[in-house]
Parts: sequence; C-alpha cells; structure tokens
Amino acid sequence: MSEENKLIAERRQKLQQIRDNQDVAFPNQFRRSHVAAQLHSQYDNLDKDTLAEKAIPVKVVGRMMSRRLFGKGGFAVLRDVSGDIQLFVQLNGVGEDTFADFKGWDIGDIIAGEGVLFKTKTNELSVKVDTLQLVTKSLRPLPEKFHGLSDQETRYRQRYVDLIMNADSAQVFKTRSAIMSEIRRFMEQREFLEVETPMMHVIPGGATAKPFTTHHNALDLELYLRVAPELFLKRLVVGGFEKVFEINRNFRNEGVSTKHNPEFTMMEFYWAYSDYHELMDLTEELFRHLAQKVLGSPHINYQGHDIDFGQAFARETMTDLVVKHSPDLTSEKCNNLSLLQEYFTQKGIGYDKKASKGHLIAELFDIYVEDKLIQPTFVTQYPIEISPLSRRSDDNPELTDRFELFISGHEIANGFSELNDPEDQAERFRQQVAHLEAGDDEAMHFDQDYVRALEYGMPPTAGEGIGIDRLVMLFTDSASIRDVLLFPYMKPE
Repeated sequence: MSEENKLIAERRQKLQQIRDNQDVAFPNQFRRSHVAAQLHSQYDNLDKDTLAEKAIPVKVVGRMMSRRLFGKGGFAVLRDVSGDIQLFVQLNGVGEDTFADFKGWDIGDIIAGEGVLFKTKTNELSVKVDTLQLVTKSLRPLPEKFHGLSDQETRYRQRYVDLIMNADSAQVFKTRSAIMSEIRRFMEQREFLEVETPMMHVIPGGATAKPFTTHHNALDLELYLRVAPELFLKRLVVGGFEKVFEINRNFRNEGVSTKHNPEFTMMEFYWAYSDYHELMDLTEELFRHLAQKVLGSPHINYQGHDIDFGQAFARETMTDLVVKHSPDLTSEKCNNLSLLQEYFTQKGIGYDKKASKGHLIAELFDIYVEDKLIQPTFVTQYPIEISPLSRRSDDNPELTDRFELFISGHEIANGFSELNDPEDQAERFRQQVAHLEAGDDEAMHFDQDYVRALEYGMPPTAGEGIGIDRLVMLFTDSASIRDVLLFPYMKPE
C-alpha cells in the first residue's frame, strides 16, 4: 500500500469512529460571525491590553492548514475564503474530550471554533477558543506544506486542491470576478442592455471557426454549439435594441494552446449609430477603467513588460504594420498578388496558391507582426477576404472598417463597423459556402434568416468582441490561458 493510500485508510477509520459515536458525522449547524480578513482589518491595530479588556467574542470556521501541539495546549491555523486566522486551543478551555479529539484531527479537516480575540507573545491576532467542533472530515491528505501543489497538470486537474494550497491562484480568480463585475457596471452605466442568446444553433455563424456538433434527440436535429453570438445580437439591433451586450461562453473546435481553449468567454456588444472609430475610443476607456478599478493603476506588468493603459492606444493599418516589420517588403508588393506570391517564394514561406492577396497579407501579419505588438495597438483596415461580416471601407472596397486590439502579442478584442447591406451580406455568405464546400471547415454557412433580418433594415452599427480569458491573463500576469480558467480542458486521466 502506498503512503498516500495508507493515510487515506487511516482517515477513513477515523471517520468511521465518528459515525459510530455521533448521530451526525457531517454537521451543518455552526454559523460564523466573522471571516479571517474582517478580524485582521478590524482588530490587528489593537494592542494586547485593549483586546483583553474588550473580550471580543467571535465564531470562525475554516480548513485547518497547520497545527502545533505542546503539552496541554496547541495552535491551529484556520483558512477560510478570505485568508488565515490562528486558533489557540487549551485543554482547560475546551475540555479533555474535545482536546483529545483536536489532537487526533488531521490537516485539511474543516473545523469551527468559538471564543475571544487576543494577541500572542509574537503579537499575532488569534482566537482563544472555548468551543471547538469538527465540521467536515477530510479523507485525503493535502500536498506537503512547503512544496504545495507544484505540478501544473495536477493543478489544472485538481483545481480544488490548487485553490486550497495556492493563495496566488485563488487571487487570480477573485480578480477575474472583479473584472467581470466592472465590465457589467461599465456597460450598464452607458445604457447597454445585457441579453442572453442561444448556445445551440441550427446554423453556426458569427465567426470563422470550426464548430462542435451535438444532437437533439426529440427533434432528431443536428445542432452546433455557438462559435459566437454575433448574428443573434445583431438581430436584436434590427428589433430596436440599439445598445446590447452579452458575456457569453463560446465553443470552437480548435487546437489547445497557451492562448486557446475550446470553451472560452467573450463579451460582445453592439452599438447602433456608431462606427469602429467610436468603438476604439470606448475600448480604450473600458481598459483604462478596468485597470484603475481592479488593480488601482493604469499600469500593469505582464511577463516582464510594463503595459500602459494611461496613454493613447496606437492605431495602425494591417498593411502598414506588415510592410514595417516584414523584411524587404514594400507597399507595392502588398498591392500586387503576383509580387506578393514572389515574396513568399523568396522568403521560403509556404502558401496556398489559391490564396487571395488579403489572405497572404494576414499570413505575413501572423508571422512578422503579431508578437511585436506589446503596447496596446489597434490594428485597422483588415482585408475583406478575412472579414465576412465587416462593412467595406468607403475609401477602399478591398478593405473593411475593422480593427483588432493587440496587447503583449495577444489579440484581445475584435471590432468593426457592421455590414448592414443585405445583398452584400448574402453574396459574402455565398463566398463562404464556396470555401466550406472546398474543404475549409472554418468557413461560415449561409444564414438565410439573418439575411432576412437585414432586409427589414439594420441601422448603421458597430460591434465588438473582447476575449475575457486573455484579458484576465493580462491583468493577472498569467502566461497560459489555463491559469485563468477554473476548469480548463484536459484529456481524460
């Protein structure tokens, strides 16, 4: 028997003894008066004499993370959702039977104590308990104290243990929650209406991505998990909801990497009678607001880079950036398909001979530009071939009124002035279907109902999607998307 299995067997025996001696092995009557952080914030500044004079009664409950025994007394560190608080347990305070139980409890057990606050000789705020109770028996030992849960895969698979042992990990998800709350507050203050749209679609749409499929038994119907809520949100704009947003879960049947998870969270919003320039202004304001409210500063540090949300975000066209960062590339070559193909050949870059000029420019952007965009940068004027839902530029019909926001080499947001010409949209859907039939499993399907909605008339509108997971990565200095997902996708054990 392994050492771990031996410890588990010993704990199961202890649980059985509890079952034999008590009517209820897992009681649920204890109610606390404070959490640890409240006690520290309210009473850490009081001296020993003042605490002794006040005799402040408290009730606390949490997981026992450590214990030190000495003769007829002992200390235990209790951890709750807010932090740690120390208990001081004496035989003459809790009684002989309870003290004997306390000595037999295990690290990881959830215990409750009632008593008064005091400070130890080392000036640590503690609870001198007169009542002590085992609330939940832990059957599995926690990782060794000084090394914690260090294996990354185990941290992701057993997030519940990771959260117990790693305060930094727990803080990441508290920060994530604060970001979500502030996003909602920011949008609602600007009169955006939060809505919910379907997660199962008859026709996948809203993004060029390979969907997951499922089956509805009662209707005998193949359905797709949503890749984006875009087409449903724009239907609402047609219906008269001029400012809408949704914080949504999306599913894309793509590879797993440090920046990609098959299931992810985005915030998408649509704003009638605005354009992509106004979206960029609003996005700057949102990111600045989040940094100040959540982190207390417009500056964040991400993987060794100081990111400044206080300054104006750079705005540059995709073609200009490609010319700037691709060796020996000129604007003339970018504007000529054959010259662009020659450039790929000269540089030894493989490419699809049927690829359009826009697709080749986007490929060069991925190779030479993306990882160089450290400070917040709006990349604008995307080729129409890779922007099937974006409005054509009035100045150049080969380009679209679209941007993507890059920070520290990551795409964080994607926005554009929406295409509201139903005939143009129908033609682009037909082009996407042709790509789909030619084997591109990320191309869009033809959504006739969406075209019908546009035929009723959608006002000039701008829309944007912001990747919440990548945003949280930035704000928590997390190198991998798995670090900011409570339960990232993992292969079965």
